[in-house]
This record gives sequence, structure tokens and C-alpha cells, in this order.
Amino acid sequence: MRIFEDETLEDLQIGGLSLIQKKTGFRFGIDAVLLSDFAKDIPSQKTLDLCTGNGIIPILLSAKSDTNEIFGLEIQESVFDTAIRSVELNSLQNRVFLTCGDVKNAAEIYGKRQFDLITCNPPYMPKGRGIQNPKSEKIIARHEVLCTLEDIIRVSAQLLKHRGHLLLVHKPSRLADIIFLMRQNEIEPKRIRFIHKSISSEPSLILVDGSFKGGKELRIMPPLYLYNDDGSETDELREVYGR
Repeated sequence: MRIFEDETLEDLQIGGLSLIQKKTGFRFGIDAVLLSDFAKDIPSQKTLDLCTGNGIIPILLSAKSDTNEIFGLEIQESVFDTAIRSVELNSLQNRVFLTCGDVKNAAEIYGKRQFDLITCNPPYMPKGRGIQNPKSEKIIARHEVLCTLEDIIRVSAQLLKHRGHLLLVHKPSRLADIIFLMRQNEIEPKRIRFIHKSISSEPSLILVDGSFKGGKELRIMPPLYLYNDDGSETDELREVYGR
């Protein structure tokens, strides 16, 4: 398996899985791990991860869930190449299927009403804020340069089966936008969980679960605290990582 000088091989500490990452380019963070854990118990025969990046979420879901087919869509060819090699490294070619393409064209790529579950760890920052290099892997991963939150939710509504689920990890400041756009596209918010770095801090992330044409019943889950006052990981975070 090719691993280049500008790449590292990360032990994911679950199921014997590893991931190839760029040393200085796009690298997965805790948000991807939290999203995969949030998704693991939702029954799905066919799952799609939008903005899949280096394939971290499909690869984690291959160990955390019993989903038969896990798809991933990534627009950046350089990042996609890394993801493909990670799938091959873990011998997941018969279960994880990645495509290089634009989220906005996902309904044409896969067909409508194909998926029980869609996950997405999208760019957090609205287009135009602090962008230095619009072609940078990190900028594209963090800013709405090539797709917006509206694109992701609109396309997900086309791809999901009836009562299929869309799961997002995002910043709390975008929660009103998420709920508005979900309902505008017939995706009913079902679960929201706030992620806090510590018990005394404001939430730094949110996890949102919406169901396509689902009933109107929203559950606010208990908050997830990542670190104790002494800086050590909480028991729940250790459980998320499988430590």
C-alpha cells in the first residue's frame, strides 16, 4: 500500500482499522468520531457520508455498525485518493464504496430515495469569512466554498428513503439554520445533543438527527462533556473512542 512522505498512518484503535492522512492537509478531528458514534445505532442497510474527506466516517462505521453498504462522496481528488487507499488498506472494498464528485450532483450520482441514513461533517464556516486560499484542502473542508449547509440538506432530502435519517455535526451557532433548512426540506429534527469541552464551558459542537417526513417530536439529549476539570477525558468520551 502506497503511503507517501507527506502522509501518516493513524491507528483508529477499533477493529484493527487504520487511516492514511496528510501531515499538513485535511486531518480528521473529534467531530468525525462523535458523528460516527451518534450514527452507529440507527438501523441502515445503505448509508451515505457526504463530504467524506479522507473516508474516516465510512471506515469507522464499518466497525461500529452492521450496515451492509457504506458510501462516501468527496469532491477533492487529492483527498479522495487518500480515502481510497485507506479503504484498500483495511480491505473494505466490498463494503465501503467511495466516489469523487460534487455533493450538489449526488441525486444524479446515486439516484433518489436510495439511503436509510446520511451522515455529514460539513464545512462549518459560511463562505467568505477569512478565506485565504480557496483551493486549499483545509479551507475547502472548513468553509462553504464548494457546498453550503443548504446544499447538503436539500440534496439529503432527495436521497433519503421515507423516514430515513440525516445526521449532522456542526457548530451551535448554526442550529437555527439547521432546523429551518431541515423543515423547509421535509426533514423533521428528532434528536439534538450539545457537546461541551468541560462542564463549565458553553457547547462547542452539536449533533443533530433529522428524519425525512418523520413525525414532529424533538428530543434534547443529555449533554456530552469531553474533559474533566483536571483535563483528563471523561468516561463517556473514552467510551466513544472505545478506550
